[in-house]
Amino acid sequence: MHPRNKLRWGILGSANIAVRSVIPGLQQSELNEVTALASRTLDKAEQAAAELGIAKTYDSYEQLLADDEIDAVYIPLPNHLHYEWTLRAAEAGKHILCEKPLALNADQAAEMAAAASKAGVHLAEAFMYRHHPRYDQIRDVIASGEIGDVRGIHSTFTFNNSGSDGNVRFRKDWGGGSLYDIGCYSISAARMLLGKEPTAATVIAQFSPQHDGVDMMASGLLEFDGQIGVTFDSGMWAAFRNTLEVLGSQGTIEVPSAYVSPGDERSNFFVTVGDQRREVQVSSLNQYAAQADAFARTVLHGEAPLYGAEDAVRNMRVLDACLKSAEQRRRVTL
Repeated sequence: MHPRNKLRWGILGSANIAVRSVIPGLQQSELNEVTALASRTLDKAEQAAAELGIAKTYDSYEQLLADDEIDAVYIPLPNHLHYEWTLRAAEAGKHILCEKPLALNADQAAEMAAAASKAGVHLAEAFMYRHHPRYDQIRDVIASGEIGDVRGIHSTFTFNNSGSDGNVRFRKDWGGGSLYDIGCYSISAARMLLGKEPTAATVIAQFSPQHDGVDMMASGLLEFDGQIGVTFDSGMWAAFRNTLEVLGSQGTIEVPSAYVSPGDERSNFFVTVGDQRREVQVSSLNQYAAQADAFARTVLHGEAPLYGAEDAVRNMRVLDACLKSAEQRRRVTL
């Protein structure tokens, strides 16, 4: 049990995902408050803090980590910095919510998980979509047998930002590319819904010389026990899609907006069996706030995490296999 009623957060950086989504989610949640924001440029930190009503600013991440009035940190930094700042935050005794992907490879992720465990802090990967209660509803439909046995899953997450200059997603040494950025969603969703780990991965990707050689588009097949195949598309120079379909022996579940939840009827999903198609209403809520409260309940109330650091390590192992498959143009077993 934690002595406070609310978790006090510090934000390491003012990335768009932090300013537009995660910080507002923390502020709308029940068990969290945002105490401070740090940026390498103080003016940038002060501007973001003023817009978001954050009291304290720092011009270095080190200063924020030294603040005794901060219990937890959120790390929205470029992918190659997740490893370093997670280790430093754990050493400072801060609980850590780190953007996906947790690391650049599974070895780094395992070291981060071990450091958090040794320090006695909670480490979680920021897959916000998993905390929306609609995924409990989807799993309930699967478990009920309404659509029969699961035969396959297809997931898409694509958009086109190929013309944006200076985008960190286009830096190969920084962990750029579509698999790291959004393919990880499809991987985590498949593992979550099937409740097991894949045994092999085959991925074909389009590596772009104009974008520092990162994979700008990837299509993959994950093999699971029971001869279940999960197919997915991830792309940063394709039309926007954000879907999930679970194919059963008797019916289907369709999620038109699988990872982005607009907080209205567009977040609903559909179940079709035979010629009967029904729309399942879901709660209208901020999934970033739901993620924050789930994190806080673990820290403040000692609840077991829905997804701990080991889950992030397992997801990273699959992502490693997908990247290896794409680079070597072959099937990779796990």
